[in-house]
Amino acid sequence: MGKLAVAAITSLWVIPMSIIVNHIVPEPYMDEIFHVPQAQQYCNGNFRSWDPMITTPPGLYYLSLAHVASLFPGMLLMKNTTQSFPEACSTSVLRSTNAVFAVLCGVLVYEIIRFLGPNLSDRKATFMALVMSLYPLHWFFTFLYYTDVASLTAVLAMYLTCLNRRYMLSALFGTLAVFIRQTNVVWMLFVACSGVIDFTLDSSRQKGKQEVNQELHQSSDREGTTLRSNLRKRKSDISSDTSDRFNHGQTVSSTKDTSGLLYDVYAVISTSWNMKWRILIKFSPFIFVVVAFGIFILWNGGIVLGAKEAHVVSLHFAQIMYFSLVSALFTAPLHFSVNQLRNQFQKLHRNWPLSLLLTVVALVAGFVSVQFFSLAHPYLLADNRHYPFYLWRRIINAHWLMKYMLVPVYVYSWFSILTLLAKARRKIWVLVYFLATCGVLVPTPLIEFRYYTIPFYLFMLHSCVRSSGLATWLLIGTIFVSINVFTMVMFLFRPFKWSHEDGVQRFIW
Repeated sequence: MGKLAVAAITSLWVIPMSIIVNHIVPEPYMDEIFHVPQAQQYCNGNFRSWDPMITTPPGLYYLSLAHVASLFPGMLLMKNTTQSFPEACSTSVLRSTNAVFAVLCGVLVYEIIRFLGPNLSDRKATFMALVMSLYPLHWFFTFLYYTDVASLTAVLAMYLTCLNRRYMLSALFGTLAVFIRQTNVVWMLFVACSGVIDFTLDSSRQKGKQEVNQELHQSSDREGTTLRSNLRKRKSDISSDTSDRFNHGQTVSSTKDTSGLLYDVYAVISTSWNMKWRILIKFSPFIFVVVAFGIFILWNGGIVLGAKEAHVVSLHFAQIMYFSLVSALFTAPLHFSVNQLRNQFQKLHRNWPLSLLLTVVALVAGFVSVQFFSLAHPYLLADNRHYPFYLWRRIINAHWLMKYMLVPVYVYSWFSILTLLAKARRKIWVLVYFLATCGVLVPTPLIEFRYYTIPFYLFMLHSCVRSSGLATWLLIGTIFVSINVFTMVMFLFRPFKWSHEDGVQRFIW
C-alpha cells in the first residue's frame, strides 16, 4: 500500500508540473541543447553520432529510447496519425523520461526507508519518502532532460538490492548507473564496501551466536544451572546487540567513538581475510565493473567523455565544505535545532582533549581547503543563470574574510552530519560514506549543487529514519516546498536577456 501511495501522490505533482514546464519552456534549455539533439540522433538510428560537448555516457539516451518505444503505440492511437518514431522523440516526451524515474525513485526511497527502519509505521515511511521526493535539486530537474534523476534512481536501486544481498542484480544496476554518469563508479565502490561491511560483521555475529549455542549444548547437567544462566545472558546480550543490524552508533564518548572505529576496521579486515574467497565470489560482479571502468579511463585518457578542457580533474577540497553547508541548510531543523546544538557541545565537552584535537584538525583542514584548494571555474564566474554564481559573488566573496568566517560553519555542518549518521550506522560505514563523498566531489572543479544529490540522499535515508519526529519532517518538507516554489517561479516567470546573445535566459540551479 505504501509504495502505491508514494507513486500515486508523486504523480500528482509530477504530471501537472511537467505540463506547465513544457508549455512555458517548450524548447531545450541550458544543457538540454546538447542532450535532446543527441537523444534524437539515437531515435533516428544514428548511434555513431556523438556531440563532443557532452561529458556523460549515453545511458540516459538508451533509457529514453525504451521509454519512447513504450509510449509510441499509445501515441499513434491517441493522435490517429502515421507519426514516425523519430518524430515522437520530442523535447517534452524526452523530458517525461525523468518524470517516470522520479516516480520510481520515490518508490525506491520508500523501500529503503522500510528496510532501514522496519519498526516505522507504513504511514510515516510514506510521508518520509514523499518529503524526500521534494528535495529541491531532485524535484527541479525532474522536469528537464538532465541525467540527475535517472542517475539517482539507478544508484538507489543498486543500494537497495545490495541491502537485500542480491549482489549480482545490484552490480547490474551499478553498471546502469555508471552508464548514465561515470562518477557513479565511486558510489558503486561505496555500495560494494557497504555490502562487505554488513556481510563480514553479520557473519562474525552469527559465528559468535553459534559458539554460544555450542557451549550451551555441551554444558554438563551438574554445572548446567549456573553455566547456562551465564551463557543465556551472553546470548541475550549478543541478540540485543544484533537485533537491529544498523543501530550500531550509540556511543558514550569520543574515546569510544575512536575505539569503535578501530575495532570495526580490524573486524572487517580480519573477517574479510578469513572469508576472502566467499567475498571475492559474491562481490566479483562489482570488481568486474570497476576493473572495466579503469580500462575505459586508460583508453579514453580521462573520466570525462567530451569538453575535457572545461572539466579537468582538480583538487577542489572546498567542494566538500560547500556540500556540508548546503545539505545542513536544506535540513536546518536537523542540524540547527536546540537539541542538536546541545548534543554537539555535550559531545565536545564529554572528552574534551580528543574532541578539541579533532576540532582543531578539522578547522585547520578547512582553512587550508578554502585558502589553497578553492577553485573559481570560468563557468561559475561568467554564467549568472546559476544560483552558485550569486552564492560565490555575494556570500563567499562578499569580503575577503568571509570565506574564512564560514569555515567553522562548514566544520560544524560536517560534524553534525557524521554524528547523525553514526547513530544509525557503524563508524566504519560512516568513514566509507565520507571518503566516497570526497571521491565524487573533490575532483570536480565546478560548483554544481546537482552533484550533491546522491550523498545528500544517502545521508537523509540513514540519519533521519531514527533520529527525527514528524514535526521535523514537516519543517523539512516546508523548506523543500518553499524553495521549489521560489526556484520554479524564477525559472518560468522571471526570464531575462543577455545583450551579447539572442534568446531568453532563465534562472536555474
